[in-house]
Amino acid sequence: MSPIRPSERARYPPDWKAIVARIRARSGGRCECTGQCGLHRDHPGPRRCEERNGQPAKWAKGRVVLTVSHRNHTPEDVADSNLADLCQRCHNRYDRKHRQRNAAQTRRARKQTGELFA
Repeated sequence: MSPIRPSERARYPPDWKAIVARIRARSGGRCECTGQCGLHRDHPGPRRCEERNGQPAKWAKGRVVLTVSHRNHTPEDVADSNLADLCQRCHNRYDRKHRQRNAAQTRRARKQTGELFA
C-alpha cells in the first residue's frame, strides 16, 4: 500500500487498511486493469493486466506494487465498485489526466497569489 499524503489523510476512512485488504483479496494480488489505463496494446479489450504484486514487472523495471485506486478520484467514495487494485504502471497512467488537471490548477492558483516562483 502506498503512503497517503498527510494533506489527504483526513479524506480516507479510519478503516482504510481493512478496505485495502478486502480489495487485495478480491484481486488475488493481480492488477485489476482491463484497459482503463489506455494500454490496450498490453491488455486490449476485456483482457486483464498480467502484473502480480511483488513479482518482477513484465512491462517495466523492478517489482510490481499494487495500490488501490479510486476510479472517480474521490477518496471518500470507498464503494467496491469505485475501487481497483492496480499495478503502479496502470495506476499512474489511469490517473495521469487527473494529475495534470490538478497540477495546472495549482500553478494557476500560485500564479494568482504570486507564489509560483517563491
